Amino acid sequence: MYLLAGLLYLPVALYQALIVGKNRRGWGERFGFVKALDPGKQRIWIHAVSLGEVNATPRLVEALHERLAHAEIVFSTTTDTGYARAVQLYGADRVFRFPLDFSLVVSRVLRRVSPSMIVLVELEVWFNLVRMATRRGIPVVVVNGRLTPRSAGRLRRLGRATKWMFRDLVWVGAQDEAIASRFRSLGVPVERVEVTSSLKWDSAAVTDEVEGADALACALGIDRCRLLWVCGSTGPGEETMILDAYRRLLDDWPCLARGVQAGSSEKSESVGPILAIVPRKPERFDEVARIIERAGLGCVRRSECEDGTDLTPKPGPVVLLGDTMGELRKFYSLADVVFVGRTLVPLGGSDPMEVAALGKPVVTGPHTENFQLPVEALRKAEAIRIVESADAMPSAIGAFLQDGAAAADMGSRAREVVISNQGATKRTADAIVRLLEAD
Repeated sequence: MYLLAGLLYLPVALYQALIVGKNRRGWGERFGFVKALDPGKQRIWIHAVSLGEVNATPRLVEALHERLAHAEIVFSTTTDTGYARAVQLYGADRVFRFPLDFSLVVSRVLRRVSPSMIVLVELEVWFNLVRMATRRGIPVVVVNGRLTPRSAGRLRRLGRATKWMFRDLVWVGAQDEAIASRFRSLGVPVERVEVTSSLKWDSAAVTDEVEGADALACALGIDRCRLLWVCGSTGPGEETMILDAYRRLLDDWPCLARGVQAGSSEKSESVGPILAIVPRKPERFDEVARIIERAGLGCVRRSECEDGTDLTPKPGPVVLLGDTMGELRKFYSLADVVFVGRTLVPLGGSDPMEVAALGKPVVTGPHTENFQLPVEALRKAEAIRIVESADAMPSAIGAFLQDGAAAADMGSRAREVVISNQGATKRTADAIVRLLEAD
């Protein structure tokens, strides 16, 4: 099955590597030729497939280091963005590409990494990896478990192979009871599944300031007296909708500015807001720059404005393009309102928790399937605005920019939701330590 899938996927992989520029590096590691590590050490191998999963791990890693001072922790990722972020967080000597799930490849990696435990973030359960690790007495656990009804249905169609794979999992920390029940239905023994909540609540740092944000504002020439609308983690098709909404917002702005509540904001409302767009995928940075320019708007690229420069703020409509890695939180911290991307188009959504922890008003589109739990928690607290289409964006964004007091109230409620849902890190670390000590 893997060989057939590989042959079918080969043209796509070649297109992504040669044309798009994705996944060009690390193929030696994907075939199992990773750095050989000391087999005598206790070692935890954490696999986080992409950027979002990697960003969920720092607090857990800190907790494990505190509890298991002598244990070594290494990481694998699948995507280029995940790999870059993991290297940034943990260093290149502790990060490698996730191996292809062929038995010879998996055997080679298990022999070279010699893990005491394998920790899979969210849902990266692969047949050969789980089965071969289990045969070697290496416990495999899932943390921050997330399993949608659609994914569960697809896995059930694999029949007994899925049951064999999931029954070997030693422990699953699920984000909620509905997810926990799906893991059980796929074969994980009932007593091995625990509801822990989401690690991402804990990874969302509750703060009013982000280090480096002032330098970013200075380098990009952001006039702090003007309002700023940030669109983060945008996906294909969204930027055009956002720019159209921005145009309409600017057209209506003179009327909106006259309606601003007295004392609602310290910022000047006489001129329109600044727009910042931060695409999720780095391979799309140039594409989005072209989209902005074709829309007839000025484009200021972060990659061309290094810290230490002092760009003169530009009057009139301007779009800032966040085309660097690891600076999304800086943009969020400067924002007066945030649109969380990959939600106007059916791409599963992006993480709203980081924005909420910064006390910013959050706007999303209707497609939030991959983040149903935090979105629902925020919705219940009236701490998020969900628009059904791009047509509703100008009024939704304009309302927050027009009424700073209402925006602050929603941001405060969002932050309280984050605080009330934290605690998954401790519960997860407790389980991992308990399993290692039992082993």
